[in-house]
Amino acid sequence: MGANGRLRIGMIGVSGRGGLWRHWHQPTGRSEIVAGADINAGKLARFASDHGGNPFVAEDYRAMLDRSDIDAVGVASPDFCHEEHAIAALQAGKHVFCEKPLAVTIEGCDRILEAWRASGKRLMVGFNMRYMNIFRVMKEIIDSGAIGEIKAVWVRHFVGHGSDFYYHDWHATRRNATSLLLQKGSHDIDMIHWITGRYTRRTAAFGSLDFFGGDKPNTLTCPECPEKTVCTEYMTGPRIQCAFREEVDVEDNQVTIMELEGGIKASYLQCHFTPDYHRNYTFIGTEGRVENSEPDMKVWVKTRRSNTYRDLADRTYDIKPASGGHGGADPVICEDFLDMCIDGKMPLATPLAGRMSVATGVCAAQSMRTGGLPVDVPPPPLWSTL
Repeated sequence: MGANGRLRIGMIGVSGRGGLWRHWHQPTGRSEIVAGADINAGKLARFASDHGGNPFVAEDYRAMLDRSDIDAVGVASPDFCHEEHAIAALQAGKHVFCEKPLAVTIEGCDRILEAWRASGKRLMVGFNMRYMNIFRVMKEIIDSGAIGEIKAVWVRHFVGHGSDFYYHDWHATRRNATSLLLQKGSHDIDMIHWITGRYTRRTAAFGSLDFFGGDKPNTLTCPECPEKTVCTEYMTGPRIQCAFREEVDVEDNQVTIMELEGGIKASYLQCHFTPDYHRNYTFIGTEGRVENSEPDMKVWVKTRRSNTYRDLADRTYDIKPASGGHGGADPVICEDFLDMCIDGKMPLATPLAGRMSVATGVCAAQSMRTGGLPVDVPPPPLWSTL
């Protein structure tokens, strides 16, 4: 902690999700951003300008970790860098906020967990959906017993901006992302785990590359493409790499089924070339079901005969809006990180949850690429569950 009592935070990655630094930079509050590292000099310069103070900046993140005036680090680099950066920060004696997915392999997650244990520092995962009003309401309803004991979960994710998010950059290759069941799906898998209170034990999946990918050169960019006047990808906005290039090999259409602890059955459907963006969750219990519509910001409870007062009415919840990124979740998750580092509070988004979300996504991807054969999810290190 600084002499002023504020937590001093440095960022690895200052753009994209690295923009969380704005919520932590509270010169009169509990924390301040004192440093940023990024391999892109232009983004570093923009960060320093927007910061308005005199933050330490470096293109090599290790120069930042060597500083004794940094108490905690936010890891917001590309997914395939999370393992290296989180472990290095923990070994340097810093508390760590790591964006999801925790890593892109199960082994990578377990190495981060081991570094966390050895460091004696605190670690939190960037599962911001746990902090969204709509999902917190669903969690409250289910924990209240309103629909009895959960037996089934259905999740449909229409990723209407799939190409913008994933197919015009590094996300589109397995070597960088493993599968979008880790990048985009890690949120949804974690919501299934968090709201049910159970982790996945076994999974199977089917999926393929049904729209993106193709035979275009890997070096082709949208502005220079001779087909840009007729390409629907170029028409909807400026892009970088061609989404139909040869190297693209992560599935854009997938169906995953999961068996959770306690015998709960779950299904997760994800498609990246739908025209709209929509998440739809349904939890079915012994006394009813809960369903949501994220765009409409509504949650519905339908009850069946239970011989209790609960079966006297169905209910509709109108979710109140919240300000801040990701439906108001970003400022709340940043505060939870401060509560963890400063007050020792257990974070809502735990390292174990990060590991289990990745493990489920990795095993589903393995199943998807081996004909849909079921795959058992390996348990985490025993100490991490205590």
